[in-house]
Amino acid sequence: MRKRIFRGVLTGIVSVLLALAVWLPGLLDTFEAKTWDARVKLLAKPGEQTENIVLILLDQESLDWAEETMGWGWPWPRQVYSAIIEFVQMGGAKSLAFDVLFSESSILGVYDDEIFGASIAASNRFITAAFFSNRSGQNTRWPEGLVPYDVHIGNLDNWLEEDADNPPLFKRASFPVPEIAGSAKALVNVHMDPDPDAIYRRGNLFSIFDNTVVPSVALASYLIGNPGEHTLTINRGKLVIDGKDTPIDKNGASIIRFRGPSGTHTMFRAAAVIRSYIQIMGGEEPALDPEVFKDTYVLYGYSAPGLKDLRPTPVSGEYPGVEVHATMLDNLLSRDFIRMSPSWFTLFLLILFSLGAAVTVSLISGAVKNGIAYGIFLPLPVILSLFAYQAGFWLPLVVLEVGAIIALIGASLLNYATEGKQKRYIKGAFSQYLSPAVIERLIDHPEQLKLGGEKRELSIFFSDLQGFTTISEGLTPEELTTLLNDYLSAMTDIIQEEGGTIDKYEGDAIIAFWNAPVKYEDHAIRLVRASLRCQDKLAELRPVFRERIGKDMLMRIGMNTGPAVVGNMGSKTRFDYTMLGDAVNLAARLEGINKQFGTYTMISRNTLEAMGDAFPVRELSRVAVVGRKEPVVVYEPFTPEGYEKVRDFLLPFDNGLQAFYQGEFRMASEFFTGTAERDPAAGAYLRKCRSLTEKPPENWQGIWVMTEK
Repeated sequence: MRKRIFRGVLTGIVSVLLALAVWLPGLLDTFEAKTWDARVKLLAKPGEQTENIVLILLDQESLDWAEETMGWGWPWPRQVYSAIIEFVQMGGAKSLAFDVLFSESSILGVYDDEIFGASIAASNRFITAAFFSNRSGQNTRWPEGLVPYDVHIGNLDNWLEEDADNPPLFKRASFPVPEIAGSAKALVNVHMDPDPDAIYRRGNLFSIFDNTVVPSVALASYLIGNPGEHTLTINRGKLVIDGKDTPIDKNGASIIRFRGPSGTHTMFRAAAVIRSYIQIMGGEEPALDPEVFKDTYVLYGYSAPGLKDLRPTPVSGEYPGVEVHATMLDNLLSRDFIRMSPSWFTLFLLILFSLGAAVTVSLISGAVKNGIAYGIFLPLPVILSLFAYQAGFWLPLVVLEVGAIIALIGASLLNYATEGKQKRYIKGAFSQYLSPAVIERLIDHPEQLKLGGEKRELSIFFSDLQGFTTISEGLTPEELTTLLNDYLSAMTDIIQEEGGTIDKYEGDAIIAFWNAPVKYEDHAIRLVRASLRCQDKLAELRPVFRERIGKDMLMRIGMNTGPAVVGNMGSKTRFDYTMLGDAVNLAARLEGINKQFGTYTMISRNTLEAMGDAFPVRELSRVAVVGRKEPVVVYEPFTPEGYEKVRDFLLPFDNGLQAFYQGEFRMASEFFTGTAERDPAAGAYLRKCRSLTEKPPENWQGIWVMTEK
């Protein structure tokens, strides 16, 4: 057990180190990202603020309507956007953000931009985009006369100096035309960087250009939509907005919790909004009530494929860019951006899973148990990662799976290598003693095996064929060998079926024992049952053997239960798994004592007490065995069916036996006389009683003294 645990711990440690070796350099990032996307698709759902965010999308149908009905080609006249602004303002929206870059003048001239700018200025809640980059853009400084939206972030300089790795600092920018930029409440950065696999999973709530904080669409919408005093502070791992933490990484980005596929947020076509505005201006009932925008955050952007603002996200390969900003705003309002699981916690779980998997597999054996272990440890990281998502954390899944897989496979291979050697040893050492089923049990539970000598209670079996020397003299060597093989095979099969261990064969004699190397609580019952089955099997084969040798084959069996030393005994180069001890000698004596009573199956009192009332018995005698000081009470066991056949003469025998014990030999003779012809044991006692009557013993103890082994 200690070796298995040590092997499992060592395998687990190696698994942790190997998993870290591929995780820390980022070799698992691509796979981790894919598993994250699967989690997002599976678990994404609307949040508490989702219904308060509304999108107006310039889709393909809106473009087609504008061209067919209004004669507007692309790009649209900017006066058209005034209709959207005024319609949303009628409804009472909290803010309106355009994810559109107006960096060039309208194709219709400055007048068109001025009309649009006037509508923007009138709303006082309008947010529009500027373009920020480190590679392109006309401006390297904030334009004179253009006042940025005032966003102050406390501790920003300290964060940039001490905590940030790749902060959102931009050197160049392109701003909207002055008529639009000067009228907007806030200019925002709509630029977003995808992850290395080109999937958008993160976004920055702020950027910095020319020492000025530029809010994102989400942050500006929140600040403008909730007028009043706001406080922002940045520290390691978090951006604190109005006293509530928003998790950020060392780049200042937050992991977006997507709410579902495109369309999860309420969406209206730009054409529907413009058409409804025209209807109101004409005194008609609008198809779309402006009230749908009441107290909502409104974002306008493109979803038409030709306008190229569709981005790949975890929930969709084509997701409107403006909807990504809407989702960030949703997260900001709900304060439920995804947090990255702490590295120490991931390491703790990696160690836990790897060690747990390796130690578990090291402690078990067998395909079924290993399959169960694999079925537990492989899904565990997945299940835990799903729970972590629900709790708002991105728990790295792939590294945990890698650790668990390496641990499981490594422990399995070590088990195969070590247990394979052990299995081969066990099979080689015990194939001649035990049945295949028992050997398999030893392989599954090698802890039951102690190959050195040990003291253990055994149930011991000795058998011998009656008059086999005479039988063998009348057979050729080939006939004798065939006869012995047939007989010994039949008896051995029964002994091994009952879980017995074959000690050895000595000519026609069989020596076997139970309760080693495999332990059985009912070893005495197995011993007696095997003996009775062997007698029944020999009775079944007796006619067949009679035809071959012309005589009946009868077998005497002696059985005893008691402590003995069992183990590998012999020289360093040749040994047997055998037993030694007084209990073994007694079993051998009982086999021979059968001759005295004309019986064929005999057990000691120790075996009777160990087996309980599993089989009916009759008491045969109190015998004094050569080499033992104390007498041994012996019994003849029966099968239930065999007991019924002899029941009628068992009572007279028992009465005679009790008289014999008392020294009433004449009275005993009377009891034995009636059954002596049918019962060899009664006949033996009758002869003994007559002898003792003629020469009465002194100081009679009721003991039948054996003068031979």
